[in-house]
Amino acid sequence: MDRYELRRLDYSLSEDHVDLQTAYRQFFKTHSDIEALRAAEPSGFDKSLWERLCAMGATTMALPESVGGDGATLVDLTLVAEELGRSLAPVPWIDHVVAARLLARLGALESEDIVNGTQLVAIDPQQVAPVGSRLVPAGSVADHIVVRDGDSIVQLGFSSRPARVDNIGKLPMAWVDPAAADTRTVLASGSQAVAEYQRALDEWRLLTAAALVGLVEETMTIAAEFAKSRYTLGVPIGTLQGISHPLANIAITVQSGRGLARRAAWFLDNEPDERPELAPSAFVFMAEEAAKAATMAVHVQGGLGVSAEAAATAYLVRARGWALAGGDPGASAVRIAQIVAARESSEV
Repeated sequence: MDRYELRRLDYSLSEDHVDLQTAYRQFFKTHSDIEALRAAEPSGFDKSLWERLCAMGATTMALPESVGGDGATLVDLTLVAEELGRSLAPVPWIDHVVAARLLARLGALESEDIVNGTQLVAIDPQQVAPVGSRLVPAGSVADHIVVRDGDSIVQLGFSSRPARVDNIGKLPMAWVDPAAADTRTVLASGSQAVAEYQRALDEWRLLTAAALVGLVEETMTIAAEFAKSRYTLGVPIGTLQGISHPLANIAITVQSGRGLARRAAWFLDNEPDERPELAPSAFVFMAEEAAKAATMAVHVQGGLGVSAEAAATAYLVRARGWALAGGDPGASAVRIAQIVAARESSEV
């Protein structure tokens, strides 16, 4: 039997995986509650939380040992991303680790400060590379920004960070104009460089999908707890089909998205050319379903309405905003179609 044959179908977690996820779940539960989240909304970034997260090794773990990292797998990273989404942690961990991993693959990761997170690096995750200014999810807090310019991968530096743009996802998002950068370093050019950047885009979408899984599961938990304690005609509203069936559908979404994300992570790590459509597929699925699930969770708590004070609302706006941070999810759907069409054509 091919040593990978079983793992192509089995995405269960090892004890080490469970311990890793438990550790980060406890970390975010302790250091990223709803009050801390609200306090960080004006900037979209909690510097203290970021420093604690880096001290825990969350940035170092994502990088290969050859550059001073711990060599974590993408499955490992999806577990951290899921817990980040569960707490809505206001830190650009996904953007940083994806950009740092890209720098490592290009042989351009020379700064220990980037490895340990002292300096933050961001990436433009749009599937279709724009010309000129582009919205970068972590653009207002990053020390370095990696973008694609034609067939070149460029690292930008600014003496004054771009101003944050208000956005529904409450991210530290900013308009970034490569022409206005104080420093501009071409890291690599050509088809191989573009392929490595596409790998980074796939990783960004994969980890964002995993974060949305955690987000949806937590918003489901909030709604379910409300449904168990709210009564009508002497019974909990959770016993009513109009409540219980939508909550069951959300649970199905969580398990489906989780399984797809882990499968995509395994293939991207071990057989990247075999199923390249899986990572964008996980993202497209969760981008659509997360918004539906978070909306339903707010409806379950109907008496609250969509109020800024409600935790369910915090999850709703991020469910919509995080999925749009990398541009139109439809562009990822087009990429999936192109991959599948090309494969079908080659098999004819």
